[in-house]
Amino acid sequence: MKKMILLTALSLILTVGLLAEDLRLDIVFSNDVHGGIDRSEATFMNPDFPPQLGGGASAATLIKHIRSLSGTKRDMLLFDAGDFFQGRPVGTVTKGRAVIEYMNAIGYDAMTIGNHEFDIMNDELMETLDYANFPILSCNIIDRRTGDLPWYVVPYRIISRLGLRIGVIGFTTTDTEKMSFPEHIKNIEFLDEKDTVAKYVKLVREQERADIVIVLGHAGLPYEVEATYLSRYDAAGNPLQQERYAAWGWDAQEIAREVPGIDLFVGGHIHKGWPEPWIDPHTHTMVVQGYAYGSNLGWITLTVDPATRSVSGYELPALREGMMITLFEDQFIPDREISATIEAEVAKAEEGMDEIIGIAGVHLNRTNVDAQSLMGNTIVDAMRNEVNADFAFLNLGGVRADIKNGPVTYRDIFQVMPFDNMVVSFRCTGEFLRRIIETRVEGGRHGLVVSGVNVVYSKKRPNFDRVTSLKIGGQPWDRNKIYTCTTTDFLMQGNAGLTLLTQVPQEDIVFHQINLRDAIVNYFRQKSPIRTKIDDRWKRDDNAKPTKEMLQ
Repeated sequence: MKKMILLTALSLILTVGLLAEDLRLDIVFSNDVHGGIDRSEATFMNPDFPPQLGGGASAATLIKHIRSLSGTKRDMLLFDAGDFFQGRPVGTVTKGRAVIEYMNAIGYDAMTIGNHEFDIMNDELMETLDYANFPILSCNIIDRRTGDLPWYVVPYRIISRLGLRIGVIGFTTTDTEKMSFPEHIKNIEFLDEKDTVAKYVKLVREQERADIVIVLGHAGLPYEVEATYLSRYDAAGNPLQQERYAAWGWDAQEIAREVPGIDLFVGGHIHKGWPEPWIDPHTHTMVVQGYAYGSNLGWITLTVDPATRSVSGYELPALREGMMITLFEDQFIPDREISATIEAEVAKAEEGMDEIIGIAGVHLNRTNVDAQSLMGNTIVDAMRNEVNADFAFLNLGGVRADIKNGPVTYRDIFQVMPFDNMVVSFRCTGEFLRRIIETRVEGGRHGLVVSGVNVVYSKKRPNFDRVTSLKIGGQPWDRNKIYTCTTTDFLMQGNAGLTLLTQVPQEDIVFHQINLRDAIVNYFRQKSPIRTKIDDRWKRDDNAKPTKEMLQ
């Protein structure tokens, strides 16, 4: 009798344990792919002997493996957090169509819109997104003409997995307004990220009865995530400052802290990945994000209590790498079918790209030292050479890759400058030229990528009076002289904080019918071998006194 009671009790315990077993929801994610679905070399790991990455075909192999784990108590969702196509030839040349078709083939469940999606005209973007077999999510972009969301996006989707209702909300950073061509977004309004996401989290929780809420946001964590958090919030999680500095959009950390009800935030935008989720200590929202250019795939497993139908924790199945799984080709053998499709698109997009157009006499790296890099200096030298300008400038974030010492191909130039920015020149006074430079050394700023000038500045002097010495073409600066300056149409429209440039009269602007990438190609053809140096274009000297020219 005692044995029967014991067996009955044990059976009951096992049954309860079985019923209480957590469900597992695998979340696989990408962000900032920037057209990186083809094979590439991991030069960021080893510039001299880079490992081979398998791109989308290796990602497909991993995704199929994770899907194979699915069963009655386990399932998978596949997401992307935006900036999916602009950056590599196969993405740029096809205006994203090849990337969307790849995403269709491997079964993405949803994606959000990034700022670089607006690098192409709105009609072109709509045509590209129309290829998608999955929902495009963004709750905070509005068509000014109708007051509604554009037809190609929805604010959220309810997805059913494991008997759970999963609400997935997307948003696009309001930084897009500062980073895109005005012509491309003239009919688009970007609503406040935090307020709009909060609205839809409430809707999805209360009206749609979602068990789990996931946000796909094209916004990322700050680089110094813990230090930034402590500078923003007190021990109770209250903002330390009543007024927020709103020059940029709300980031992932701020939304995770200030919008309750989010279980998982899948972010991006800043191209930095974390091996483990960052978890807000008060809302307990988990934030995940990966590196860029298709080099890796994120994988986190949410555990879900079947009784409460809520997230109980997480697991990192890939223990060695954490969430960020680098897509080494020899570890994830490329899927044959996906590989064949990608390579066919790559072949069409990259026709003629392996032509040698010049020689780099030194390794042209993009590491900035006091607003200079060998690659950056080369680009602005090329701009100045193209239009015979006195002064050329580019924003510090406008240089995207190095060029190795040796033969240089069109492909190399494309990787350095993947965007179709056009060369623009304008005439201005020496005083206006000085103001351009002053705006880039005020506050915590540290300059521009420049050519044709020699600048000395002091951070101890007041903002907008920090330049102590300025030479143009080796000659003392003249406040009243008319100089020819060159930059890109992107900056000319006031982007990257250079709103001052919108004051230049249209009659003083010349739009040269050449993009910056081709200007760089011309420079290599004409001037090779290129042996750019770090020189005296910029010098910070906090003890420097203004020259007589600056005092006049």
